[in-house]
Formats: sequence, structure tokens, C-alpha cells
Amino acid sequence: MEFNTKAAAPEAIKADCLAVGIFEDKGMSAAARRIDRVSGGAVRAAMASGDMAGKRASIVVLRGLKGVASTRVALVGLGKAADFGEKAFGEAVTAAVRGCGAGTGALAFAIGDWKVVGRAADGNARALVAAARATAFRSDELKSKAAQAASQEPRRRRITVVTDKPERGIADGLRQGVAIANGVDLAKRLGNLPGNVCTPEYLADQARALAREWGLKAQVMDRRQIAALGMGSFLSVTNGSVQPPRLIVLRYEGAGRGFADPVALVGKGITFDSGGISLKPGAAMDEMKYDMCGAASVLGTLRTVAELKLRVNVVGVIPACENLPSGSATKPGDIVTSMSGQTIEVLNTDAEGRLILCDALTYVQRFKPAAIVDIATLTGACVVALGNVHSGLFSKDDALADDLLAAARSSGDSAWRMPVDDDYQDQLKSNFADMANIGLPGNAGSVTAACFLARFVKDQRWAHLDIAGTAWRGGATKGATGRPVPLLAEFLRRRAA
Repeated sequence: MEFNTKAAAPEAIKADCLAVGIFEDKGMSAAARRIDRVSGGAVRAAMASGDMAGKRASIVVLRGLKGVASTRVALVGLGKAADFGEKAFGEAVTAAVRGCGAGTGALAFAIGDWKVVGRAADGNARALVAAARATAFRSDELKSKAAQAASQEPRRRRITVVTDKPERGIADGLRQGVAIANGVDLAKRLGNLPGNVCTPEYLADQARALAREWGLKAQVMDRRQIAALGMGSFLSVTNGSVQPPRLIVLRYEGAGRGFADPVALVGKGITFDSGGISLKPGAAMDEMKYDMCGAASVLGTLRTVAELKLRVNVVGVIPACENLPSGSATKPGDIVTSMSGQTIEVLNTDAEGRLILCDALTYVQRFKPAAIVDIATLTGACVVALGNVHSGLFSKDDALADDLLAAARSSGDSAWRMPVDDDYQDQLKSNFADMANIGLPGNAGSVTAACFLARFVKDQRWAHLDIAGTAWRGGATKGATGRPVPLLAEFLRRRAA
């Protein structure tokens, strides 16, 4: 899908379809009024007939309008002007891409007055790309060729944003949007792959491929090297699986002054999580292939950063393994020693994400990072607290948290700050080790998980993103979302700027 911008009157744009907006309360957008004027009232006629009332995400396609160079004109409902925000904008773009007609290869958008409060033209352009690319994404690579062919919807080859005058911000926004969408698509693809395909070694291969394509530096460590680092906590999770673990390190050097002050991204890479000996219920356990979505978001973000050539240094660290039960698996009550030297009583083997992350957090500090952000599908408690709307953001560093929240708002990839107070630390006390890996059952589970991780970062600038509710959807629309790649990409883009 190709994206570009062109300065021209909307009626002069030659495309298979031109999309213009209709508000439910304010009526025609400026572009729609121009089309109505040159066509002799075709838009007013559609509205008068009741075909187009401006209802959000509704669409009516008019064909062969007099005075209009495009073959079709799509009237897209924008809802009420006061309610027109990020969600409504995305729904309108999606409606146009899906409903503009099967013969539409070239689609133009006249969206100059599709205004989202607080968002500049470049932000609108990024959001347009995100919505359009999301409609084109398919996760059918493991289907038969016949099934792939049957499920194909028409794909738009070219999308043009029409403007009254040339705007550099829109062109930049489209370019950035494509890079972000490429990273999101990578994260989605990896997340959707089953555990028998997307193994720890497969993730390592994807990291190596990224390094070759985008000039990154990749290092992949095996069990022997992980053991030599003293990562007893990480390795305890791997004991029940025949799949060998991998510690993946990717470095992007964009700041041009050596690898100084990198931002560290640490992604949880549990390629399948059965819960181990603390076995999960069978219902929906297939969705535990998504437990590596933190790792996928790190790879997707690094792809975006490299494509944009951001002037920032980034190191991505991914501890990757499976969590399965067997005769050799770690048992509840076992005590393990982390890379930091702290000992952990494993009271629940299904609280395994923090056991691999804590060693990765210790390891990444050797790069002397300016900030550390870990990303993990960590707790069901975060889903209970925030559902699938916000990712949970935990940090004791107000400035870092504010930067991440600003990036979340700007990118439309929302997050909500949660507490990580020391008052919760008492829940992690153990009679037999330095700490337990879980707190009290049913008591602030996402917070105590973050407090556990905080013990391994000490005075570092650190934030934790719990994406258990936002990394994938279940039900009929089951699939990875690619979040929080947009948030992380915007956070790094702002730092580079």
C-alpha cells in the first residue's frame, strides 16, 4: 500500500474513489461542499433522501458525478462534530477503505477538516496510515493457498491525502506512519504465529533477519551462555521444555556518537505459557501463544526506529523460552538465584514472566541505559483493572512516566499510570528466600508484579508496561494488536527530536 499527498482541489483529483466527510450535526465538510457544488447538488440529494445522515462510520458511494475527476465519491459519516476524536477518525478511515468499492485501487482522502482536537496534520496522517494498514493486514500465511485466495479482500494500492496547499507535515506524517505500521505488522505477525512455529529460536532468527536488513547488531545467547551469566531465575522457567531458551540482544546505533546512553527495551518472550506445574485452565489456553507479545513489540519497534533512522541509541533485550510442565519443571516452593544474586521462592510457576524479566533487567544495565522500559503480557490482574483499553504503566520516575503517557496520547496507543509504591513490597516477603514471586492472592496482582521487577532496577530510570489486556483480542476478532509499538515508536521519535 503506497501513501502520498497532493495539493489540489478535491474535484480535480483523479482517483478510483474520493472520500469526503459528512457530520451528523454540522452537515457537509468543506470538501463535500465543493463536490456538491460542482456536481449540481449530488451530495445534498443523498442527504435529503436519507441515504447519508452523517452517522459515524456510515458510507454511501456516488458514481459518475458531473464535474468530479474521480470515478466514485464516498460520503463518509463522521458522527457529531463535538465527539469527533481519535476513535471516530479511525472508524471513518476504515469505513472508507473497506466500503469504497471493489474496483478501487487508488483511494483519495479529503480530510482537511476531519479535525481531532490536539492533533496536528502530521498526527492525522500517521493515524490515517495506521487505520488503513490495519484493514489490509492478514494473518493467513499458514492457511492453504485456496483458503488464502478465498479470504482475500480487495487491497488498495495507493492512498492519497488531498490538501488545499502543500503541507510538509502531512508528507512526514505519512512516511512515519508507514514505518510504524511496518513495525506493528511485524509484531502482529509474530504474535499470531502458533507456538510450534514461533519458538525461542524462531524469535532469534527474526532478530538476526532484522539486523541484516536494517544494519542492527544482533547477539543471541544459548543456554550455556545464559547460565554463565548467572541467570538462574530465567533458566528456572525453561526447565520443563525441550525447546532451548534464547537471550536475544539487538542494538540500534542511531545517535552518531558511539553506543552511549541508549534507551533499553526489554520484552517478555514466553513463546507458549501453559503455567508450568501451576497449570492454567484449558479454556482459551491457545491464546498463551501471545505471551511473547512483549518481545514482538520490541522487534517491531526496532524495525520502525531503524526505518525512520532516528537519532537515538536503542538496545532491545528479549529473554525467550517456553513455560511447560514436565518431570524436570520448576515446582512451587523451589528457590532460585537471580543474576542479581537475590533469591526467589517460586510460589506459583505461572508467575513466570517476572522470573525471566528480572534477569534481563539486571543484564541490560551493563549498557548504562538512559532509561529502561520493559514490556510484558504480565498479569491477568491488569486486565481486570484496565480491560483491553489501556496498557498499565508503572514507574517511580515521574518524568519518564510523563514522557510515555504523552507518547501514548499522541499515538492513540493509550496507557494508564498505576501505582508501584513501596507499601506493596511487604506482600513479596518469604520465610525462606529474599522474596516470593507472587503477592497475596487476589490483592493488587499487577502492582505487586511491578514491585517485584522494581527490586531489580534499583536507582535506574525504569518503567514497566503491562500489556496483558492490550496485546491481543480474543473472540471472533482474535489476533495480536501490535500494541504498544505505536506508543514506543512515538516515545523514541520524541526523544530523537
